[in-house]
Amino acid sequence: MRTRAALLIEYHGGSFVGWQSQARAQGLAVQDVLETAAAQLAEGAPVVTAVAGRTDAGVHAEGQVALLELGRDFPQGRLREALNFHLKPHPVVVLRAAPAPAGWHPRFSAVGRAYRYRILNRRPRPALLAGLVWHVAPPLDEGAMHAAAQTLLGRHDFSAFRAAACQASSPLRTLDRLDVTRSGDLVEIVAEARSFLHHQVRNMVGTLRLVGEGRWPAARVTEVLAGRDRAAAGPTAPAEGLCLTGVRYPTDPFEQGEASP
Repeated sequence: MRTRAALLIEYHGGSFVGWQSQARAQGLAVQDVLETAAAQLAEGAPVVTAVAGRTDAGVHAEGQVALLELGRDFPQGRLREALNFHLKPHPVVVLRAAPAPAGWHPRFSAVGRAYRYRILNRRPRPALLAGLVWHVAPPLDEGAMHAAAQTLLGRHDFSAFRAAACQASSPLRTLDRLDVTRSGDLVEIVAEARSFLHHQVRNMVGTLRLVGEGRWPAARVTEVLAGRDRAAAGPTAPAEGLCLTGVRYPTDPFEQGEASP
C-alpha cells in the first residue's frame, strides 16, 4: 500500500537554488532535501514529489503545498514529525500533513496563489530582516504605488512583466489583487492570481518602485502594460523579498482532516 500525502511547507529560500532539483553542481534545491528526508521513511527507495509553485532561488515560502508519495505504507499520523526530524538542519519545515484526496494535484488542482513582497524602506540596512526584504533607502510613496498597481488588475497580456525564460504557453493572466501598504518602515505588496508568469511579481514590484520614488507617473505603468515590451518595464526586484504565502483549492486537503496533530 502506498502513502499519498498533502504537505503544507515553509522554508527560507536563501540557501537554495529554488524549489526544483537541478544539477548538484548548481546547488541544493528544496525538493532535494524534502525527497532525501522522505527516502528515510521509505527504506531508501526513491520518493516522488510534486509542488504547487516552483519558487526561484532565494524566494521563500510560508504556504507552499506539495504532494508526497511513498512506495510503502507509513502511518499518516507520524508523517509530519518524521519528515521534520530528517529535514534538520535545513531551513525547511512541514507545518501540516494530510491524506491527499483522490485525483488531487498541488499544482493542477490549485485555483489561486498568493505572494507577499516586502521592502524595507529606510536608510539603515537590515539586520534582523536581512535576506527577507529588499532594502530600498530612498523614501517611497506607497499610496502612489498602490494607485499604479490597481491599473494592472484584471485579465491582460503581461508580456511586459514576463521573464525571457518563461515557459508559459500564453502571457495572458488574470491578476485578482495587487495591494501596496505600509507599516512603519516596511512596504508590503500582496499579489493574488490563479497563476503567475515567471518573475511576474518581481517585475511588477521593480516597476512600482519607480513610481514610489517619483521617477515614473502612475500612468506610465498602464502604458508599459499595453506595450507588452519587457524592456520598457522596471527592473526585476531581488528574490529575497518574495514569499509564497498560500495556495487555494476548491477543496482544501488540510481542512478534510490533518494526518499529524
